[in-house]
Amino acid sequence: MDVQVLGVSVDHVPCLVAWAKSLGEINYPLLSDFWPHGRVAKKYGVLIEDAGKSERAIFVIDKEGIIRYIDIHDIDDQPDNEVLLAQLKKIIPNAEEKLEHLYKDEAKAEGNVVMYCTPWCPDCRKAREWLRERNVEFTEVDISTNLNAARQVRSWGDGFQITPTFDVGGEIVLDFNKSKLEELLN
Repeated sequence: MDVQVLGVSVDHVPCLVAWAKSLGEINYPLLSDFWPHGRVAKKYGVLIEDAGKSERAIFVIDKEGIIRYIDIHDIDDQPDNEVLLAQLKKIIPNAEEKLEHLYKDEAKAEGNVVMYCTPWCPDCRKAREWLRERNVEFTEVDISTNLNAARQVRSWGDGFQITPTFDVGGEIVLDFNKSKLEELLN
């Protein structure tokens, strides 16, 4: 779509490297705004100076350098990809055609245990490990690349995109609720 995603953090480069490794894989550049500390974050109005950190924020900037969209939200909230894609559709010609591949997959996957997740979610990583330790076969659906599945997860979560979300034999479990999963798997 002729779009570039950049991650910017006020953390030092070694922290960014460790964070990227903890995610398993990312496919966009991470930039350190460490020195002078938070200079970029301050220019964008998202530096919390007394805490030495920045807000979690998303800026959509067009090719002319005009900020077209700003989303500032809690550090633990995941941004809604559909909201971001709607913003991109407003500024990118033929965006709908370029995004078709994101909607190609069915919302629901096959299998007795299906985990709807994202690659970067810490609870998703813990859940994968927990299921593997128990030799539970499961199907994994990445809701960051399957927007129909993301919609389904939000419908189960009353509008919230909660990851991981599990479908265990038709029973929906929101978040990594080990006791509920144990109950359904036994």
